[in-house]
Amino acid sequence: MKIKITLFILVLGLFIAGANACWSLDALPPDAIAYPPLHFNMPQAYRTVLQNGMVLYILEDHELPLVSMTAVLHTGFMYDPAGKEGLADITGTVMRTGGTTTIAAGEIDLQLDRLAASLDISMGRDTGTVNLSVLAKDFDDAVRLFSDILQNPAFEREKLDLAKNISIEAIRRIPDDPQKLAFREFTKLLYGTNPRGRYATPASVDSVTRDDVADFHRRFFFPANIMIAVSGDVSREDVLGTFRNYLEPWKATGSVDAIPLRDDRGKQSVNYIFKDIPQSIIISGWVVPGKLHSDYYAFSVLDFIAGSGGLHSRLTGEIRNNLGLAYSAGSYYSPKTDFGVFAAYAMTKSSATANVYRAMNSIMHDMQVTAVNDKELAQARNALVNSFIFSFSTTHQMVLQQVMVEFEKLPTDFLTAYGNGIDGVTSTDVRRAAGHFLPDAKNVVLIVGNEAHFAKPLSEWGEVKKIEIQQ
Repeated sequence: MKIKITLFILVLGLFIAGANACWSLDALPPDAIAYPPLHFNMPQAYRTVLQNGMVLYILEDHELPLVSMTAVLHTGFMYDPAGKEGLADITGTVMRTGGTTTIAAGEIDLQLDRLAASLDISMGRDTGTVNLSVLAKDFDDAVRLFSDILQNPAFEREKLDLAKNISIEAIRRIPDDPQKLAFREFTKLLYGTNPRGRYATPASVDSVTRDDVADFHRRFFFPANIMIAVSGDVSREDVLGTFRNYLEPWKATGSVDAIPLRDDRGKQSVNYIFKDIPQSIIISGWVVPGKLHSDYYAFSVLDFIAGSGGLHSRLTGEIRNNLGLAYSAGSYYSPKTDFGVFAAYAMTKSSATANVYRAMNSIMHDMQVTAVNDKELAQARNALVNSFIFSFSTTHQMVLQQVMVEFEKLPTDFLTAYGNGIDGVTSTDVRRAAGHFLPDAKNVVLIVGNEAHFAKPLSEWGEVKKIEIQQ
């Protein structure tokens, strides 16, 4: 017994001594830890064009017996005809669920299950995507099915009606989610009458017919409008052979006209939507430069410092951490090729709405007139470059990023130039970009909440437009 007690005391003494030694060390904050700079040499995918104009990028990766494919198309819900909003989304859904001219809808599901493959089709605002994942041994069979769905959708009426009903129910539920409602209405306000700002309603979805869906498919699904990224455990020769069997014979043609962002976008305004909730949502946004603009890198850094950088960003740090006025605050920068959208946002209790709105305006105004400090700048540049490198963590991400450079008509060195572009941003660049593109007189503001619980009436903020939600 004495031996056991002695050993216990000895071990306990060693533990305490070790712990004291550890606790006596000065803990370094994460940003003070020195580490060598990250370097990344991205492997280049093989690019080819089929005789029908379809573009392929292929990057082999034999680590796992899997193959991934992503097709991207110039399409999306900004191409929905007026009064038929929701058509693009319905088309994509029923292409996947509605069978083909040779295979019934239920049989497609059975074939995908047999292949242990996944296939989905989605529509964004200006891009459509078709994703396929399958075991390498079943690649040929999967591409055959993939090809049939792209070329010969049947749009079975029962599946079309089901897709419409699901979409209508989802739209009707949006007003029950204040955040979804706020960002949907903010987008409409920002783009104005431009097709990018339209959104589906129960009436517009209900008006979609099978002929509408078939016409939308014919308009956008043709080889020259499709670029495909292929990666995984398959050789270049096998990919080319399979695509030449199933996709190169496809002879459909067409063209897609770009929709420019002209002066039909929304003008500066402050807008209010009544929602009987105990909190409010505030969004303030601008149309800003895109990826081809010389200030693209400056805006990326500006966004990180303003709000997307997390707890240490200005919006989050001041409004949430210091003032304790919001449970969520930040910003986002969504750049397209020729323009972008920058917005600051906050969610707060109703009584704090006026103070949060004033704080947001003050922070964004300060970005225009006061230089960011060296610490903020270094932290933003390091974080952006590092996160960019880690966005290439899989082979498929690598090949898809290369596809998107061509798809978005960006310079061929866009990916390799990104790090140097971010590292080259100066404090002067950030302030100049903010001053030029974020003036107080050009933003679109939306507040969702119950004015009766605001500390100050909306009238004190100038002219405010009250919006009635239309379903």
